[in-house]
Amino acid sequence: MSDLYVSWSEYNRKIEQLAVKVYQSGWDFNQIVCIAKGGLRVGDLLCRLYKKPLAIVAASSYTGPENRVRGEIRFAQHLTMTSEKLGSRVLLVDDLADSGVSLQECVKWLQQYYGQEIEEIRTGVLWCKACSILIPDYYVDYLPDNPWIHQPFERYEDLTLAELAAQHEGLASASEGDRV
Repeated sequence: MSDLYVSWSEYNRKIEQLAVKVYQSGWDFNQIVCIAKGGLRVGDLLCRLYKKPLAIVAASSYTGPENRVRGEIRFAQHLTMTSEKLGSRVLLVDDLADSGVSLQECVKWLQQYYGQEIEEIRTGVLWCKACSILIPDYYVDYLPDNPWIHQPFERYEDLTLAELAAQHEGLASASEGDRV
């Protein structure tokens, strides 16, 4: 298993490519649900592009050193949304289908708690690994060698606030020097 390093510009381009794939499919959905935390950025950009409401389901399954140990998936008790009810045709998005368990279990969770409102759920991700038990309806890249994906926001997981403050202090000093 190799590692795949993704820059912010590549990450945003992948979200745009996912948006185009869904658009080209012609599917008329009326709700986006993203799985937090990995799918937050994907859901945010898609709801802006499609002008569709966004709902968020918080889920967690990774723990341990560098957040690389897959454990039992846990869901929040409620879906977060600003509309009174969930749409009937749901596009469920996440950043990747690694094991596929998060997507599979989230579909079950949505059907259990919102099944009376949902007619159809389709799934979309940026990356689909070969080891995934669920192949999403939409994905940008299929990864046959199952690499560990290093996403651009991961740096914040190991960065302390003291380190961040020190970085910004150096930036603030440089900015103040520009004004003198």
